[in-house]
Amino acid sequence: MLFTITTTILLVAFFIWYKARKKVHGEHNPLFRNTSQISGALALVLVILAISQCFTVIPAGHVGVIDFFGKVSDKTLKAGINMVNPMARVIKFSIKTQEIKEIMDVPSKEGLTVQLEVSVLFHLDPEKAGEVYKSVGENYVDIILEPQFRSVSRGVTAGYEAKALYTSEREMLAQIIMSDLQKIVGPRGIVIEASPLRRIALPEGLRAAIEEKLRAEQESQRMQFVLAKERQEADRKRIEAQGISDFQNIVSKGISEQLLRWKGIEATEKLANSTNTKVIVIGAGKDGLPLILDTK
Repeated sequence: MLFTITTTILLVAFFIWYKARKKVHGEHNPLFRNTSQISGALALVLVILAISQCFTVIPAGHVGVIDFFGKVSDKTLKAGINMVNPMARVIKFSIKTQEIKEIMDVPSKEGLTVQLEVSVLFHLDPEKAGEVYKSVGENYVDIILEPQFRSVSRGVTAGYEAKALYTSEREMLAQIIMSDLQKIVGPRGIVIEASPLRRIALPEGLRAAIEEKLRAEQESQRMQFVLAKERQEADRKRIEAQGISDFQNIVSKGISEQLLRWKGIEATEKLANSTNTKVIVIGAGKDGLPLILDTK
């Protein structure tokens, strides 16, 4: 449109310049000199403006879709300076990562209503920008993504209990929402990057009940750990006692009465040879061993 207007004004300015120049140089009429100069300068500016319409600049993180009187080109323009038909319209689409935040009331498997704040990170597939423009338009986010995002989120949460939104399972739910949403909007040219669950607001009574149940489960797990530790300690003591018993049995089997008497005789001989003062009574004492009395 701008090129058409510029070209029309350029032709008018050129015609005025031509007529004024003819008056000045052909008829030697100095009254048309200023008109000739002004119209000539205007025509030059319009020529430059018209030429500039043959080029378009696509900002970084965008692609351009060419619409030539309703005929959309399948080839998209990349970021930078591109030469285009000056009569065509160039629609610029962002392919940067964008975010949608939603605060919605979603149902749970038990039929409870939970307030959920969830986001979706997405970007437009640059290769399908032309198809998106032809089939949906520039406001594809409002028409395709947002309604499907709400529907998928409610559908996923309806299959899980409310406590799943409040525990570590929430990451799994976020992955399911992202996967289901990608299956729907992916063929339409929208790429889903993530769908994090930002905040969950449960009814106060339900939240307290879930926390109490989680505490009970953690306490049960702690007691199981304590019992397992005590069982291991009991097994250790049992093994230790069995080892001591086995040692005593082996030692007792190896000690005989003759061995004990022989050891007693050896001890008596060593004491008898000692320089300490003592009295040795032969035949006294248990089992007939010498009885040694210290005189001190």
